Amino acid sequence: MTWTVGFDLDMTLIDSRPGVSFAIDTVAAEFQLPLRGADFVQRLGPPLDLLLAEAGAPDELIPALIARYRELYPDVVPRVPAMPGADAALDAVAARNGRLMVVTGKYQPHAQLHLDELGWRIDHLAGGLWSTGKAEALRAQGATVYVGDHAGDMRGAKAADAFAVGVTTGPCDAAELRAAGADIVLSDLTEFPSWLTEYAAA
Repeated sequence: MTWTVGFDLDMTLIDSRPGVSFAIDTVAAEFQLPLRGADFVQRLGPPLDLLLAEAGAPDELIPALIARYRELYPDVVPRVPAMPGADAALDAVAARNGRLMVVTGKYQPHAQLHLDELGWRIDHLAGGLWSTGKAEALRAQGATVYVGDHAGDMRGAKAADAFAVGVTTGPCDAAELRAAGADIVLSDLTEFPSWLTEYAAA
């Protein structure tokens, strides 16, 4: 069976908290804004402009904040580790001749830096997409499964008619993921290979 499995990136495949927190703290200090990286990373998932707005950044400063953040970000990529089980989850799909895609709210060039840093070979990457906005990319690549940590990921999977796999490694608990449409909820990606075996058999 040939299939395509999509994965979210932040807090699904990578623990981006150390890098994002450092970059936000740096930007906040430079612009003299009361933003705290430690608070910011508790809400990862949506694109940066939405997160900044939710954190109270002045609307007129958001373009400049994003530009500076993007300048800083390549230097923090090495600070960001893979989530537990991420390598095995990707390998499990590849072992079944599956195609791998990453669909993320992260700025696509930054997402590619993480894939390169971790040595992950992905068939297709789509960045800057959030919630149901992910559906078009998932449908275009024929994704049958989408894995994510946020309620927005579950909504995107269901909008694409993909099987929605939630992992409770991000800001949303199991109840929130199920309420958003998760077909199955795993504690983390270490459970994914065995689940995939069962899914393929069914």
